[in-house]
Amino acid sequence: MRAPPRLLSPPSSATAPHLLLYASSAACRLPPSAAAVARSVSVSTTVVDAPAAAAEPGSSDSASATPRRRLILLRHGDSAVGERFTRDHDRPLSKAGRADAISVSDKFHQMGWIPELILCSDATRTKETLQIMQEHVQGLSQALVHFIPSFYSIAAMDGQTAEHLQKAICEYSTDEILTVMCMGHNKGWEEAASMFSGDSVVLKTCNAALLEAAGKSWIEAFSQAGLGGWKLHGIVKP
Repeated sequence: MRAPPRLLSPPSSATAPHLLLYASSAACRLPPSAAAVARSVSVSTTVVDAPAAAAEPGSSDSASATPRRRLILLRHGDSAVGERFTRDHDRPLSKAGRADAISVSDKFHQMGWIPELILCSDATRTKETLQIMQEHVQGLSQALVHFIPSFYSIAAMDGQTAEHLQKAICEYSTDEILTVMCMGHNKGWEEAASMFSGDSVVLKTCNAALLEAAGKSWIEAFSQAGLGGWKLHGIVKP
C-alpha cells in the first residue's frame, strides 16, 4: 500500500518583486516589481538532469560546489462551474481537469522533476489537482506538503505573487531541499513565472513552468538570480 502524503499545517504566523531580489538577515525579499522581458518560450518535455547536490564533506570540491535549485510553478487543473451558490474557492475539478492532472504527473515523473516540498493553495480545485497527482505518482506522495491559504488571494493582486512565493519558499523549505513545487492560480502564477525567468510565460490550466537557479540556500538562489535570472527549462502541458 502506498504511504499517505505527509501533510503539515502552516505556522500560525503568516508572512505574506524591482530588478534584483535580495535577502535580509531575517528573510529573503523582493523590491517593487519590474516588467519582465518578453521572449518566446520553448516548450520542453525532455528529461532534465537532476539538480546537482553539494559535494561530500572533505572532498576537494566541498567548498565551491553550488547546488542547482529547481522551482515548479503549477497552475491547478480545469475546474467545473459548480452549483449556483458554490463559492469560487470551492469549485471542484472538471473531468478534463482530472485527466490533465494525471497527464502532468506522468510528465513530471518522466522528466525527473519530482518535488521534495509542495506548497499548495487551499482552494478545492488546487487540492484536488494535488491529490490526483499524488495518487498517480508515488514520488509526489512522498513530498512534504503545506497548504497555504494566502496562495488563493495573492494570485489576484498585481505584482505581488513572486515576492509572496519567495517568502513562503524561504520559510517552509530547508537548504537540503532542492526541488519545490508551488501550486496556485492565475493571474499570479504566470506573472511570477514571467518575472523570475524574464520570459513572457503563459500558464493555462494544469500547465507548469520549470525554473532553475544555483544557490547554497534558497535565500542565496533568489538573491543571486534576481528577477529574470532563473533559467526556464520549459512549460509542461497535459
